[in-house]
Amino acid sequence: MAQHNDLGKKGEQLAVDFLQQKGFTILERNYRFQKAEVDIIVQKEDLICAVEVKTRSTPEFGNPQDFVKPKQIQQLVKAMDFYITDNDLDVELRFDIVAIIKNKLGTKIEHLKDAFLYF
Repeated sequence: MAQHNDLGKKGEQLAVDFLQQKGFTILERNYRFQKAEVDIIVQKEDLICAVEVKTRSTPEFGNPQDFVKPKQIQQLVKAMDFYITDNDLDVELRFDIVAIIKNKLGTKIEHLKDAFLYF
């Protein structure tokens, strides 16, 4: 496995652990719908969050959250619309990003709530 893929998997596990510590229940990991993949779907009371995890070893080329592109956002919105409809859920939906910088100096985790707007 390529080193960046390994870092991504470690980042997703760090995000899962972090979110569980914050009281979220993990509903899905790597949920796929058409061309979209939602890294983590979590729930807390009547709130469902689609969480995109971005992990980098350095912020040198930009913050991890800066790598979520408009096309990806469109796909995430479609996937979550299907997920909520398919599971007949009556919940509030929010899109979050967990941005992680992990390297030999340590690990920094930032939870960005309502990371982007959707229509």
